Amino acid sequence: MSKEEQSTDSAVYEELGSYHVNTGEETIHAKRMSGRFRNLKWLTSLSWLVFFFGPYIQYSGRQAILFDFPNRKFYFFDITILPQDVWLLSLVLLFFAILLAAVTSVVGRMFCGYFCFQTIWTDVFTWIEEKLEGKPAARHKLDKAPLSFTKVRIKATKYFFWLLISVFTGISFTAWFTDALQLWVDLFTMQAALAAIITVAMFTVGTFVLAGFMREQVCFWLCPYARIQGVMYDSETILPTYDTDRGEPRGRLKKGGTVEGNGDCISCNMCVAVCPTGVDIRDGQQEGCITCGLCLDACDSVMEKIKKPVGLIRYASLDEMLGKPQLPLFKRLRVLVYIGIMTLALSGIIYGLTHLGALELKVLHERQPLFVLQGDNSIQNKYEIKILNKTDVDEKIKLEVDGPEGMRVRGAENLLHAGMSRVTQYTIFLNIPKKNLTQTQVPVVFRIKMTGQDGEAEYKSMFFGPKQ
Repeated sequence: MSKEEQSTDSAVYEELGSYHVNTGEETIHAKRMSGRFRNLKWLTSLSWLVFFFGPYIQYSGRQAILFDFPNRKFYFFDITILPQDVWLLSLVLLFFAILLAAVTSVVGRMFCGYFCFQTIWTDVFTWIEEKLEGKPAARHKLDKAPLSFTKVRIKATKYFFWLLISVFTGISFTAWFTDALQLWVDLFTMQAALAAIITVAMFTVGTFVLAGFMREQVCFWLCPYARIQGVMYDSETILPTYDTDRGEPRGRLKKGGTVEGNGDCISCNMCVAVCPTGVDIRDGQQEGCITCGLCLDACDSVMEKIKKPVGLIRYASLDEMLGKPQLPLFKRLRVLVYIGIMTLALSGIIYGLTHLGALELKVLHERQPLFVLQGDNSIQNKYEIKILNKTDVDEKIKLEVDGPEGMRVRGAENLLHAGMSRVTQYTIFLNIPKKNLTQTQVPVVFRIKMTGQDGEAEYKSMFFGPKQ
């Protein structure tokens, strides 16, 4: 091995040796400070208000959004999704999965930094912790202090508020799957079903432990997305980046200004102090970075104080830092593929939502035998029809069949009954005079219509006869 190769290997080993991941041996108490990215985090956190208050929105006399698994129905305002429409739910999941991948490819783990349940709940929990225990230094001191009445009182108060949020979280999550108001009544009267109690308890404990104690450890060791997000990056992905050329060599700020020859980084470590996962972004991209941008707020505030340009730490791509030209989004193949898949999924969703209808009809032709010659010299075919009523009330259905002249329909002389939110099956016979059949296969159209409200559906089938 040459001396140059040995020198390179030594540099690599030295870098690996300095890389540190907090494995939970110490609690990270991140410093809070204002800034544009902190304000953005609070704004995006408001999206979770839908989670808390969504189940309590009433629409047309019922819960506006309800995932009713026992009855196999999903309500979204005017839209009712039944198991037969599961393909629509699959497209929704596909759309959001690809959206997550597309966003990661463009701006890194923005979901983790601004929208993730774990990130936001941890942020709220640590905000409560700071209000009760003080700044990071005071919290570290309290953690190491011996047990005392003051410590127990402060910790107990903090845990009480954590528990309130955790319980409300557990109940709110469960409310998406049952009547929300009735759930509260059942819980307070001790009449709730065992499944509801277990679900509430699991999410209460999960929120309390994960957001209160494990915090960034969830991002490091439990979250699967934190593991796979690295393969979604490329050299054009925009991430929080430390400008090494501008910041190095680092040096402490001396009285009267910066030391000549040093970079703009004054080793204040504010970027590390505000990081919720304890990452030092100056060491390069790391698994713990959730791209929340708080280190940008911290560094910019310091640069403003020492009269230096902001942006020492900024959102930038590897290509930008290397001075390479930046490709626009419409020229990035990966992004175009993601957009293409999302467009197809969204088109399917829109089509599905606009063609759900209140009724659905399926017609199955009896194969054994295909037809029967009757004594009146007519040809008879047998069909099984399945009527899906997607409404919340029983309906009377009128059946009509279009076909050759002289066709008679047996089995639907009276109005058919279609039970609410389920499939009702009937046997129908069609008879056509043999003389009116000009070919072996003749198209017939089954058409159903509600009598109580608007709603109709049709199905094209075939009538089979003997060879002419």
